[in-house]
Amino acid sequence: MSELKKFQIQAARPLPVIVLADTSGSMSEGGKIEALNSALQDMIATFAHESRLRAEIQVSVITFGGSSAELNLPLTPAHQIQSFSQLTADGATPLGGALRLASQLIEDKDMVPSRAYKPVIVLVSDGYPNDEWETPFAQLQNGERSSKAARFAMGIGADADVSMLADFANDPEAPLFQASEARDIHRFFRAVTMSVSARSQSSTPNQTLPLELPPADDQDWEF
Repeated sequence: MSELKKFQIQAARPLPVIVLADTSGSMSEGGKIEALNSALQDMIATFAHESRLRAEIQVSVITFGGSSAELNLPLTPAHQIQSFSQLTADGATPLGGALRLASQLIEDKDMVPSRAYKPVIVLVSDGYPNDEWETPFAQLQNGERSSKAARFAMGIGADADVSMLADFANDPEAPLFQASEARDIHRFFRAVTMSVSARSQSSTPNQTLPLELPPADDQDWEF
């Protein structure tokens, strides 16, 4: 067996984690955008230190705020992310655009190769979409490759579109998580981080693991 083939066999397979982050104006209230930034940085830092023997965790962040959705962080191996730009909150809630970008990313075999493990999509929002989101959501649900992704969702505050977010979450063991305050954002991301990290070390990384939320009184999550 050639050395090249040995390397190809042993190379870790990508495990994509795609975060859809609400950066609309309402996220500037109550410390929400600050908590989201902190939680994302902690998640990336944890992933960066995971073993890459079996799976290489890759992270992408798609923001939806202002007038459009944007690819804030292209899909990048976590250990290669040197810095993460702080998200700012402004404008409306163009969720449909974010769903469309996520679908395009997952279906692109140059970005997410066929050998990749099933992606994880994390949606965080505190409001109602202001654009047409039903069609791109259906595309995400039914896409050849995106339909296989594990989807987690968190609604922040009383104004979140609970119905849409509950439909987005597709793991029966991890239904919609509702955050009543900024510190809950950290709890949710910590649970996602632990689930993905455990998957990356598992002998069956394609099997989604349940979210286990840290206790609400965990002192590690004070701001």
